Amino acid sequence: MERTTKKIFNSTFLFFGSFALSATAGFLLAGTSMAGVASFADISLAGGLSLPCSAAVLTGSLVHSILSGTVGRNIVRISAMLMIVTAKMFLEPRNEPRLCGTAAAMSVFVSGAVISALIGEVLYKLLFYAFYSTLTGFTSYSVAMLISSAKQKKAVDLSPPYGCAYAVVYTIAIAALCSMSIPFINAGLIAGTAVTLAGAYFYRHTGGVLCGALTVCGAFLASPLCGMKIVLLPAAGLVTGYLGRKKFNSAALLFMSLNFMLSVLTGIDRSSAGAFTDLLCGTGIFLAAAPYYSDKWVIVSEEKAAVLPEILSARMNFLSDSIGAVRKESEKIVRMFSTDDSPDDSAKQCSDKVCGKCFRRLDCWKNNSDSTMAGLRKLAAQGEFAGEPFPFELEDCLRKNELKDSFISGARERAALKLMELRSSESRRLLAEQLRLTEDIVSTAGERVDVRCSQPVSRTIRRKLEKFGLAPSRVIACYNSFNRLLAEVYFPVSSAPESFSRVRDLISDELRMPLDAAVPVSSGREVRLRLFERPAHSIQVYGAALSAGGAKDNGDSSMSFTDGTGSAYVVLSDGMGSGKNAAAQSRLVVRMFRRLVSSGADYRSAIKLINSIMVTRSGDETFATLDALRVDLDTCGLTVIKSGAAATLIRRKGTVIKVSQPTFPIGIYEQSETFAGNYDLEEGDIAIMFSDGISENEYRFIRELLLSDSDLKKIVDEICRKASLFNPGSRSDDVTVIGLRITSSETHQ
Repeated sequence: MERTTKKIFNSTFLFFGSFALSATAGFLLAGTSMAGVASFADISLAGGLSLPCSAAVLTGSLVHSILSGTVGRNIVRISAMLMIVTAKMFLEPRNEPRLCGTAAAMSVFVSGAVISALIGEVLYKLLFYAFYSTLTGFTSYSVAMLISSAKQKKAVDLSPPYGCAYAVVYTIAIAALCSMSIPFINAGLIAGTAVTLAGAYFYRHTGGVLCGALTVCGAFLASPLCGMKIVLLPAAGLVTGYLGRKKFNSAALLFMSLNFMLSVLTGIDRSSAGAFTDLLCGTGIFLAAAPYYSDKWVIVSEEKAAVLPEILSARMNFLSDSIGAVRKESEKIVRMFSTDDSPDDSAKQCSDKVCGKCFRRLDCWKNNSDSTMAGLRKLAAQGEFAGEPFPFELEDCLRKNELKDSFISGARERAALKLMELRSSESRRLLAEQLRLTEDIVSTAGERVDVRCSQPVSRTIRRKLEKFGLAPSRVIACYNSFNRLLAEVYFPVSSAPESFSRVRDLISDELRMPLDAAVPVSSGREVRLRLFERPAHSIQVYGAALSAGGAKDNGDSSMSFTDGTGSAYVVLSDGMGSGKNAAAQSRLVVRMFRRLVSSGADYRSAIKLINSIMVTRSGDETFATLDALRVDLDTCGLTVIKSGAAATLIRRKGTVIKVSQPTFPIGIYEQSETFAGNYDLEEGDIAIMFSDGISENEYRFIRELLLSDSDLKKIVDEICRKASLFNPGSRSDDVTVIGLRITSSETHQ
């Protein structure tokens, strides 16, 4: 209920705010002119906006005409906007740029033609209104295209073709502002000065020249006298872009000095003095706004193309090192679980079975231990059909036949173990082949790069860290498709900071925004810290567990983490059986999954790699399930990932669905099987995952519990507590229950 009320309030506030802003723009633009005739800025704005905002522009323009007594003089503009609003009633919700431009152009032409016919000037005015309507329609098309782009990308996109559209709209806006009747100042020159100086400072000489030239063009459209006042503005922007790169104040001072010197060279008069006042006001606006500027809101195509190879190279190198570290770890695991016995161990095991019952044991093993051990080694080396005599060191043994039979039996067992070892070695050879998954993982990591890199933010982060004695090897900052800042900071292992929270705090203070951090990941040579601007949503996770038979060790392992790019994971693994060995198996699966996914691997490739390691770790049969939930914190999209895991129950939109798929656990078969299902969730939706200790008999109870309650802790505890009641079988198993709920990030601030 609270969430619905909040959404209604936000949408209502946005509607009335947009309406008021559009009405104000229509009121201010109604009295503007361009090239000696009435400006079409308000008509183009009405044509490019949605129906409510278009009606607001009409309202503001009409109010201005009534108050100024110019309704008759502006009848063509008013009637054109009225026709645009009427046309939009039939075009909505298809507010496409081409339709908007066509509707605006046709409305202006028809309105002008009809009014001209009424006053008897059709032939005289028809050509003019054809040209006037074409410009109006193209400007409306540009406005609609920019609004659509801004809604989709949440930023100002200056790449083609949007850059051309922004140039058109900016020029028309400057022309309209320059023609406003405001005492002592010129709003167009002030706005143009601030934009030109910002372009020169943030985008160097290119930005200074382009913004300055467009500003001069708009001023000339307003009037030649206004344009002549700032005709050398592009030159000042060009030089400032080359030289003014240190501080805001120094760039502003250089810009003003250049304008003053150029004014002196061209001759100062009263109009130039007034323009200099406008330049001062525009520079002041730049100084006030520049500290809050962020390239987060501006997209420049060249910047992405220049920096993209760097981020790809950094991620590929880091991921390759991570795979190498996993391979070395798998080799250690294979050696750790090796079952080879030494000859001394085999001799001692066989002799213990026979000598343990003999009364001469103490004499043989205490007084003649060296001779006895040498004889046992010889006996162990003899085969089942060997013709060698009985070792002379054991000539006095009273149980020769029993001892020899024991060694023969042991030799058979060792031969069987050797055969198993040969089979296991075949599986180990598969490890080298399956490690070729690295190529798939690396290519997948490269394909998933959908970011807009920011060199200014990267430089800012590096300078801040170096100022405090931290030396990162690489810093890469970028914005994702939802315009959230992501930053990756790489440190050599030898000089990695002791406190990564301090790194996060330093960067947050410098960028003036709160940043969250993922768990640092080491590749063996580098340590990477991922920082990210908080996404729109977050997750609440709560778990409960019970060990089988009240044992100390639970064979289930779980973990929750974020990968630093906008996805949160909750992972649960159930090892074979219960107790310490099962816990080791499940813990291995969970930790490797987190490491690979956090390093940039796709979850399918990560599962395949873990499966290969589990298959080849020893000759014993060892396996573990994998159950994972991945939540996209920007879109609330849920991916359910399963390899031999139990079902997952999801409560969404007032209903409960069961997600289950028969698949093999990890490590039981050479070819891993993975099920993945995608589901759209909303704030408040809940997902429950559990191990095999939860019987299917309890699913109906869990369903009713999810529909009747929203307390996550209470739900999980109740499911765990009732597990034994719904599982009447004699065989007990470890029980783990984990609940996940989608929440708003605002609740965690």
